[in-house]
Amino acid sequence: MATYLSGIQPSGLPHLGNYFGAIRQHIELPKGGGEHFYFIADYHALTTSRDAAKLRESVREVAVTYMALGLDTERATFFRQSDVPEVCELAWLLSTVTGMGLLERAVSYRDKIERGIAATVGLFTYPALMSADILAYDSNLVPVGVDQKQHVEIARDMAQSFNATYGETFVLPEVQVSPTPKVPGIDGQKMSKSYGNSIWIFETGKPLKKLVGQILTDSRAPEEPKDPAGVLLVDFLRLFVAPTELADWEERIRKGGEGAPGYGHLKMRVIECIEETFQSARARRAELLADPAEVDRVLQRGAERARARARATRDRALRNCGLR
Repeated sequence: MATYLSGIQPSGLPHLGNYFGAIRQHIELPKGGGEHFYFIADYHALTTSRDAAKLRESVREVAVTYMALGLDTERATFFRQSDVPEVCELAWLLSTVTGMGLLERAVSYRDKIERGIAATVGLFTYPALMSADILAYDSNLVPVGVDQKQHVEIARDMAQSFNATYGETFVLPEVQVSPTPKVPGIDGQKMSKSYGNSIWIFETGKPLKKLVGQILTDSRAPEEPKDPAGVLLVDFLRLFVAPTELADWEERIRKGGEGAPGYGHLKMRVIECIEETFQSARARRAELLADPAEVDRVLQRGAERARARARATRDRALRNCGLR
């Protein structure tokens, strides 16, 4: 039976890139069977977060977002990373057999340093903790965005080093890349809160209209024929509309002339899509925010399941390396 593991870092309001790149896949996968472990990576958030109240709020927002969007918490184990301290023990055990060069090659570390994030020990050893997250639950499939693929490769390398040293201990995971590998931001770069180009999943009304209005366009007239591949608004529509509708928009843009849509028409359709897609989840989110005890209950139940599995893996690793 397949066992899936993935996580999302609580760093503000989840945006459309989070939804199409990860959250939607996490919600749909449990319907196909197997075991599923999804966690809110609050330990990881400490590499950049220095505001305790804001971090607690962000964790709550991620939990409410998943639940509002329809994650089946009976089929999927959903929990806070910090409620499973065994992952920190596993991270240390893995680090004792991991060469410095492996961590030095981590792309995420270099990227964050270039963006001005302090070069702390925690940021450098981030991949060791992420590897522990992946390996703690004997997961064999890790659904992630394409930019997270290296973390799974590092987890495999660490597991292989430990297994070679102490005998078979950890399951070697495989990557399952999201079918939507990249979601553009309003400026055309990858959507990211750190780039200031994101659209919150539950944005609505005038704030949504303002953000969509800022999606990058050029000065070409509507009737001028254009390659749809060069129109950023088409990339946004592709996330939401059926293939037949998308093909119609692309044909009209490509053909140009009197019936061609202007950028204003495309923006209005993007707004409609976002409003319609998340309308029911938006209402469910409001209900959950008004009932924090229900959210806490779900996370606590998930933590109990997750910790039982992680404890078994931790104990196996301790025995094999001579600490039990």
